[in-house]
Amino acid sequence: MTLTPGQPAPDFTLVADDGRPWTLSAARGRRVLLVFYPGDGTPVCTAQLCDYRDGVEAFAGLGVEVVGISTDSSESHRRFKAKHGLPFVLLTDPGGGVARRYGAWGLLGMKRAVFLVEADGRIGYARVESVSLFRRTREELLEMLDGSGPANG
Repeated sequence: MTLTPGQPAPDFTLVADDGRPWTLSAARGRRVLLVFYPGDGTPVCTAQLCDYRDGVEAFAGLGVEVVGISTDSSESHRRFKAKHGLPFVLLTDPGGGVARRYGAWGLLGMKRAVFLVEADGRIGYARVESVSLFRRTREELLEMLDGSGPANG
């Protein structure tokens, strides 16, 4: 089951790429874009996260913090982040427990998914890709975030 806009975002604490715990409820009052992705260094994931990296100022300008989540280790995240100059937090979801709670888990593991958690802790946007080769582009997300695109497209 995938979460839908208006539902409360399930709280969680995961280990960040810097080894520290990161808790969603601690971000209350800010908008957070949770980006679930299958794995560090894979071609589609790399393209997706580098696309978001290239628009990080635009996301920040709309008051949105980007946070990536995969099952990869913190060490893998650190290498991936350094290699591609990713300016946002990458979280480790061992076993995919958080991904499951968000409906971003399938038979082959982590699905590619994007959830906007609004400042009040509710889901503002939810998109889980049925085929992992598809991804939301930076432009599509920015249009949705600034109100010029579809709300759940």
